[in-house]
Amino acid sequence: MPKFWDYIHDDSGGRVLRLEGPIDSDSFWGDEITPQDFRDELYAEDGDLTLWINSPGGNVFAAAEIYTMIRDYPHNVTVRIASIAASAASVIAMAGNTVQMSPTALLMIHDPSTIAFGNAKDMEKAIATLNEVKESIINAYAAKTGLSRNRISKLMSDETWINAKKAVELGFADEILFDEKPEPDKKEEPDDPDEPEKPDQEGGDDEGDEKKETEKKPFKLDTGDALWEYSTRVMGQTILGKITASAAPEGTEPPDDGKADDAQKPSEEGLTAPTVTVPDMPVIGMDGKTADGSMPYEILKQQLAFLR
Repeated sequence: MPKFWDYIHDDSGGRVLRLEGPIDSDSFWGDEITPQDFRDELYAEDGDLTLWINSPGGNVFAAAEIYTMIRDYPHNVTVRIASIAASAASVIAMAGNTVQMSPTALLMIHDPSTIAFGNAKDMEKAIATLNEVKESIINAYAAKTGLSRNRISKLMSDETWINAKKAVELGFADEILFDEKPEPDKKEEPDDPDEPEKPDQEGGDDEGDEKKETEKKPFKLDTGDALWEYSTRVMGQTILGKITASAAPEGTEPPDDGKADDAQKPSEEGLTAPTVTVPDMPVIGMDGKTADGSMPYEILKQQLAFLR
């Protein structure tokens, strides 16, 4: 009887079995893989086994028996899917201790099917049997993949074809044949030793804080035709001038001592500050009051702080 499967020996002394062709309980055409023939060859010798599979599937009960034989085999079994492990052949593939797939191989899973005839009760019985057969197949897939039964059931109902990469992701296979080992993830590159260390967000240091203060942009005021830049000194003089001007008697004008011209000098970046009339700055004595004693320093200080 011709066979499309046989045992050979590899260079390391291990046993190799090539399982090619349809799976059936009996041999009709002479090329079927039957459980009895498989058992005879499986126990003909001893030792680890490499099982190559290239099969479109077949009888689910014959596949279940071969699956059980492989799981019961006392040595390590490595399953390698060369081209296709579909239907019942995919169940046999799940029995290996390690499942490897060629990059071009496919694995297909689907709901079991049958042919039935008879009355309504016969049809109902056939449906019930198919449901139980499906649950038994899910047992094999779940034991290998760790996927939920509901997800496996959905994949079967959709008749899912799975390539090697996807099979590894889902857990139907462990490795892709001839695939180079991926490089380990690169660790984060250390900070450039020449680059100054940045202060912590919460802590920081005094030098860093001073640098941040100096980098702050000056206050900008848009007056329509020009954009003016105020330094702290000019701003303080402007506010103080308004306060003292409001306190001066009506009809009096501040003397022209050149301070008003100072306020119009260009700023450091080449922009001209707005015209500000700054009257004589009040002279504050050691007692915290002006010469006439009518403007205490603390009141002036509070007004200036408030206006800012």
